[in-house]
Amino acid sequence: MKIKRTLDKIPGGMMVVPLLLAATINTFFPNALRIGGFTEALFVNSSSALIALFLLIAGTQITLKSAGSSIKKGTTLLIIKWIIGAAVGLIAIFLADDESGLFLGLAPIAIIAAMTNSNGGLYVALVGQYGKEDDKAAYPILALNDGPFLTMVALAIFGAMGFTNGLFSPVSFIAVLVPVLVGVVIGNLDHEMGAWLQKGGDMLVPFFAFSLGMGIDFSAIIEGGLGGIVLGVLTVLLTGGISYFVFKAFGWNPIVGAAEGSTAGNAVGTPAAIAAANAAFAPVAEIATVQVAASVVTTAILLPIFIGFLVKRLEKSGGVAKYNEPKVQ
Repeated sequence: MKIKRTLDKIPGGMMVVPLLLAATINTFFPNALRIGGFTEALFVNSSSALIALFLLIAGTQITLKSAGSSIKKGTTLLIIKWIIGAAVGLIAIFLADDESGLFLGLAPIAIIAAMTNSNGGLYVALVGQYGKEDDKAAYPILALNDGPFLTMVALAIFGAMGFTNGLFSPVSFIAVLVPVLVGVVIGNLDHEMGAWLQKGGDMLVPFFAFSLGMGIDFSAIIEGGLGGIVLGVLTVLLTGGISYFVFKAFGWNPIVGAAEGSTAGNAVGTPAAIAAANAAFAPVAEIATVQVAASVVTTAILLPIFIGFLVKRLEKSGGVAKYNEPKVQ
């Protein structure tokens, strides 16, 4: 069987096929792999550890000279995601129905939560296939959008509620950054060690993608309804599409920008956190939660397909490879 050759023919195949396979298993046979031991440890609970190792390996390829590029790219993506999510959310707040608090069936806090919070696992998997090491090392900056922090900031700026301290811990950011820093130290102290570790980086992608898929339930799309699906589509097209063109304008790999067009699983808890901080949002917290959940699943399926379309589009102008070639000094 030509498994690898087949996966290579599918855009993002090393990530999307294991992820969808696992999501199918989790939806229809959720306990099939949750039997404890090594089986559950590898196929269900391994994503965090494998992504951490993937980031450490990426760090070994980062020189002190290229670290600034990672910070620039990560910060740019973080800002783009927040501006788009906040802007669309603000429009929804202004145009929302006074009685239901919804705009075209969508809760404004669901829009902000889904669009400002990205799936780091999807980003790492996609960039692992189409990007460079400094693109992967931008991930710790992007981790700043995890949880309700940026949603709270947006609502505070809009005057919808007062800014609440304590929802974001700097320790959480440091915890994401440490594996990359360890890799940077190893790679700069011993280039041979860095070269040896690099050989195993790509092998991790299908395994942590499968584990990520075991956290996806297709029923969330049904429960979240059409509104949640629309939210997921908008998240991919707006945050991923605009980031694509911004990165292209900067001369960076635009696929890396588009890879941020997703909603993270932990964003599902944001509406409840917002409602707990301000009871005014309690009436829409429940519907916002299921809409964000639907967006998580929708973006996990749609983003790799969108990336595949963009990769084919780039092939007409030299493809992704031209952005990954070392620059001549």
